[in-house]
Amino acid sequence: MQMHQIRYFLALCEERNFTRAARRCGVSQPSLTNAIIGLERELGGALFQRKPLIALTVLGHAIHPYLDRIAQNAEHAREAAQALADVPSANSEPRTADEIARSPLSPSS
Repeated sequence: MQMHQIRYFLALCEERNFTRAARRCGVSQPSLTNAIIGLERELGGALFQRKPLIALTVLGHAIHPYLDRIAQNAEHAREAAQALADVPSANSEPRTADEIARSPLSPSS
């Protein structure tokens, strides 16, 4: 499972249209479709009913909260990394794992 597949899945859940979801993700419709098919193969079943309208299957509904949480956590990780990258270090030495764990941006804080 790759992050772009998760992003495409979530966009398709919201848009309910392959063309609009692809446009929103900045990719071609065939690229989005192939990524969704690959994700479905990996997960062992269809995530979307395609006809008459795009709708989540039972598997799609079941997996949605997990993929949404992965996307949220990835965004939080990017934000934390950016915040740490923007903070100049007093002695420009790399931080230790203990220092990072005590950071206010740490998930355990």
